Amino acid sequence: MRNGLAPDGRQRYLCHQCGQRSRERPRTNAYTAEERETILRAYDERSSLRGLSRTFGVSRNTVTGWIKEK
Repeated sequence: MRNGLAPDGRQRYLCHQCGQRSRERPRTNAYTAEERETILRAYDERSSLRGLSRTFGVSRNTVTGWIKEK
């Protein structure tokens, strides 16, 4: 059943049986490989974690996790 609109204008839906909400054409919240590589390259060039979070809008914890994976 329809359940209003999301802030970006897409339709929201609500399941009456389980109460789960969903959107039409859902998108992923993940960063693309290009964005991730750009941010890690900036870190390798001695940018601070705080500077990266200000510049790219990425959480310091996210960047730290990417560094540990690498």
